[in-house]
Amino acid sequence: MSAVLEGRLSDLSSWKPEECSIAKAMDIVGTRSAILILRECYYGTTRFDGFAARIGITDAAASSALRKLVDAGLLEKRPYQEEGKRTRHEYVLTAMGSDLLPAVIALWQWGDAYLQGGPAPLERVEDSTGEPVHVELRSASGNQVPLENVRVRLNDDWRRARRERARTEG
Repeated sequence: MSAVLEGRLSDLSSWKPEECSIAKAMDIVGTRSAILILRECYYGTTRFDGFAARIGITDAAASSALRKLVDAGLLEKRPYQEEGKRTRHEYVLTAMGSDLLPAVIALWQWGDAYLQGGPAPLERVEDSTGEPVHVELRSASGNQVPLENVRVRLNDDWRRARRERARTEG
């Protein structure tokens, strides 16, 4: 069971890994610390000490991961100051960071299904109905799509943009 690769993509050696969106995403969020910091942001954690303590990582690891997520645009640093203390920063999700939620929930859902060895400790439910929330592949028209019905092809807009970039840079 796999997706169908169309055209020149059917030769796996024709697709360069550095052009892959998954590879680019993993460069940013591909560490345990990065994903768990995002999890904590989705839960409402905003302060440095909260991230380090809840995830169980060193201050250096938290600092490095937070810097990378800020630099990539997933989090924004905002100053705050408690009375009588120096100015510090909190970390708040940007639209880009919020848009990653389905991917994080997909990992969570997969972990629930294959790694818990029984019922999952937490449930994801819709606030207004209490109904379970899950991630799945759906077409633009709303049809559920199994992996074997997914086709992967070169994006014509990407090809045009690539040609235009080469023309203006060359």
